[in-house]
Amino acid sequence: MTETTNISAVGIIARIQVKTGTEADFELLANDLALHSREEPGCLAYDLWRVEGESEGSYAFIERYVDSAAADAHRRTDHFRQIGRKMGEYLAVAPVVMQLKSV
Repeated sequence: MTETTNISAVGIIARIQVKTGTEADFELLANDLALHSREEPGCLAYDLWRVEGESEGSYAFIERYVDSAAADAHRRTDHFRQIGRKMGEYLAVAPVVMQLKSV
């Protein structure tokens, strides 16, 4: 069985490395962001993943939106701005963000 894909769908992978010893606090905050983000119009998926086989504190947000307008709207939400600011104190380095377009 094949899954029908929305041609305009947008995916985002945000790789994050947090400071050693802050993982539990980061996960609480990041999962709060995911919970709020899943409620946004146009958000199809928003999940936090721990990256296996890498150093402790390696994470990825994997996000999927109906289109680029929904992804842009996500970055303007109050919860993204407020929680994102708080998450900054846990980051060891700047996040690496990839934006993807469905084919």
